[in-house]
Amino acid sequence: MLNLSKNGCSVRVAFSSEGLLTPTAVALGKFDGVHLGHQRVIQPVLHAGGHLSVASSPHSKENQLTNQEYTYSTVVTFDPHPQEFFTGQPRTLLTPLDEKVQQLRSLGVEQLVLLPFDKELSALTPEEFVEKILVQQLRCQRISIGQDFCFGEKRSGTAQDLQLLAAKHNIPVTIVPLQTYTGDSPTQSSCVSTTPTQDARISTSLIRQTLEQGDIENANLLLGRLYSLIGDVVQGQQLGRTIGFPTANLQLPKEKFLPRQGVYAVRVFTLDETSDTALGENLGVMNIGNRPTVNGTYSSAEVHLFDWSGDLYGKKLVVQLVKFLRPEQKFPSLEALKTQIQLDCVVAREVLSA
Repeated sequence: MLNLSKNGCSVRVAFSSEGLLTPTAVALGKFDGVHLGHQRVIQPVLHAGGHLSVASSPHSKENQLTNQEYTYSTVVTFDPHPQEFFTGQPRTLLTPLDEKVQQLRSLGVEQLVLLPFDKELSALTPEEFVEKILVQQLRCQRISIGQDFCFGEKRSGTAQDLQLLAAKHNIPVTIVPLQTYTGDSPTQSSCVSTTPTQDARISTSLIRQTLEQGDIENANLLLGRLYSLIGDVVQGQQLGRTIGFPTANLQLPKEKFLPRQGVYAVRVFTLDETSDTALGENLGVMNIGNRPTVNGTYSSAEVHLFDWSGDLYGKKLVVQLVKFLRPEQKFPSLEALKTQIQLDCVVAREVLSA
């Protein structure tokens, strides 16, 4: 059991049924990315505690006066990702656990339950999943799911099946229509397109696709926020300082999904780990890749901050990707690389000041 807090508000993280806060109002799904579509699925369970707001204490005088049992807003997902379980291959994530918790906390979620996705869970029939997990373990009082949600053995249960099965236990189920992005704001629709700004269904797979293409702007629109890389500053080869562009080398979670290799204009914050608060703002450029000009042999993520001097070693940085500037390339010399970085910085300053 983890308890990650910020300014007195916390998200309880449970890896098993022990110590769960119950009864619950559950948003059920994979939720990798916590994108705009996921946020719509989570919204119906955020104010499930009777007359209480999410931030209110279940032991407060106000709650006692309602004479109702407090219901905890809970996101239920799976660990590992089902695709990783079935393929046996590690899957990178848009939001590793710490990032997912941060995003859920910002929405007002009180509890995250990570159901261990194993042979036993995957073999449950839809009826067994409802009875054993939702009713017995979680004591669900209400459920919210996306229109395309499937569950149970061989994904045999649909959203409508869950609604019917839950009704037998007097548990209401909200089925949230698929969300699309029209270029101005998300809308509810079932149509799917390949262009994010032209009625594309908001999905984790589409966001991964746009990131792979370096289309960071559309990825950010689909997420509803800037895609971020969060990591500790560790010592690198320190080659950047030899050409006048010192960089902070980020150690990222191994499961973090990385976008297209290349150079990005970025906004950078230092994370205060005691309060989990992003402090200050710095502008800069980031390179994600193998650094072919210096015969790099492994992928790295390095950020150069404009107008900065100081020691960042050991600090945790939040790097928000704003715009893809160019692919990574090999230059004939360090001098040619230096010239290109100077141009990158000029372009990035223009982008970030717009």
